[in-house]
Parts: sequence; structure tokens; C-alpha cells
Amino acid sequence: MEIRSEDELRDLYGSPSERAVRKQMATLDQHCRTFIAHSPFLVLGTGGADGSLDVSPKGDAPGFVAVLDDRTLLLPDRPGNNRLDGLRNLVQNPHVGLIFFIPGVQETLRVNGRGRITTDEALLAPLAVQGRLPRTGLIVAVEEVYLHCAKALIRSQLWDPARQVERSKLPSLGKMLADQIGMDVAESERMTEESIRNRLY
Repeated sequence: MEIRSEDELRDLYGSPSERAVRKQMATLDQHCRTFIAHSPFLVLGTGGADGSLDVSPKGDAPGFVAVLDDRTLLLPDRPGNNRLDGLRNLVQNPHVGLIFFIPGVQETLRVNGRGRITTDEALLAPLAVQGRLPRTGLIVAVEEVYLHCAKALIRSQLWDPARQVERSKLPSLGKMLADQIGMDVAESERMTEESIRNRLY
């Protein structure tokens, strides 16, 4: 049977607890600010005008996302592959979703809101690394924010060192990309190494 309505979902799952409903806030309180200040990694979700979706990892030193005020975040855009999947979506559709992670902490922080891209140097200057300003920043107007319980990370044992997969279990990125797009492996490996060496910031 295929579920086709929210009523069918509620019949199957029931209603959320009062605490699960009430934990959703419209502003960043001290607990949210502390979580963001300790987070070196997040996942950013965006959607295009055509309904297509993109989820991208973003990471830097803990606290790399600036809290401008109780309802506003500023996320620096560091150099990448220039596909611009998320940024292209944002100029079509401002809705964004973020999940912040802290290594070793089982809970996560979820933020939903509306984003806009800025090149304002005065805003971006505090986010410079090694003297390099981000080319752009994502300003997120917070609409919903809440802490997410630990069940998913407990089930996955994400932070358990004993569960870490040895990198040798997978081919290198250069090798995998070379196989996928039909290019020379040595050249693909060189491009991967050069990108990491010269384009982190």
C-alpha cells in the first residue's frame, strides 16, 4: 500500500508528543548559539524552482557559522568545485534547511528558514581565513529551529571509533571519478590532490 495523504501517515504513526511540538522555536536561544559555536560541520538542503533538491556538506573550524542575531545566521561559502548546486537553487528558491553536527555529540540542531546570498565585504570580513574572504556568504533568516534527539546517531554509531571504516576499503576519490567519467587515473588523482592543497580557502 502506498501512503498518499497526511491523514494516512497520522493513522500509521500517531501524533507527536507535546514536547516534540513545543520544542520548535522561531529564534536562536543560548543553547542554539552554544551548539552552533561548537559545530564544525553542517548539511545544507536547498531546492530549485522545478522541485529538484540538493544537500551539501559544509565544514570548517568550530563556530564557522556566525550568529548575527537571534534570527539570523551567516554561512561562509568556501571554495569548492564551482558546480554551485545550492547557490543556483537559492537564487530560484530561498527556502533552506540546515542540520548542525558536533563530533562526539549525539544530538543535532535543525534550522529551517530563508536564505539570500551576499557579497558584502563588511559582513564577510570576520569570516576570512588565512587572509581570504569567502567569495559569498549565505544569510539565513531563521524561521524554525529545534534540537533533534540522538536516536539516529545512536543507531548508526556514527561517533564510535570502532565503527570507523578504513579508508583503504574504498578506492581513492581520484580513482572513482576516473572510472565514472572515463579519464586518466593519474590525472584525476593529480587534480584531486591539487584541489585540496591549493583550494581549501
